[in-house]
Amino acid sequence: MTLRVVTTPDMDTIYVNSPTINYRDHAIRLLAQGYSDEFAEFCAGDDRMHELMQDLATEFVDRNIPIVDEDASVDTAYELFMNVTVTKV
Repeated sequence: MTLRVVTTPDMDTIYVNSPTINYRDHAIRLLAQGYSDEFAEFCAGDDRMHELMQDLATEFVDRNIPIVDEDASVDTAYELFMNVTVTKV
């Protein structure tokens, strides 16, 4: 398989891992790219995302950082969560 480079009319570059790309897939990719900022903002403002990030931060600390003090563990997870943001790629 070869890597193809496709340039959109807006001069955006899309890298495709398949030898061909059809117009439907291209249109869907462009549509998603157009809404990616809005989707990232939607996710970042949703309480469910915050709860999920907090849960994941707590799980990460429990698995990877050997902290014995429970309060320090919770505070570390909170600081991890506060240092991460949702943005488009």
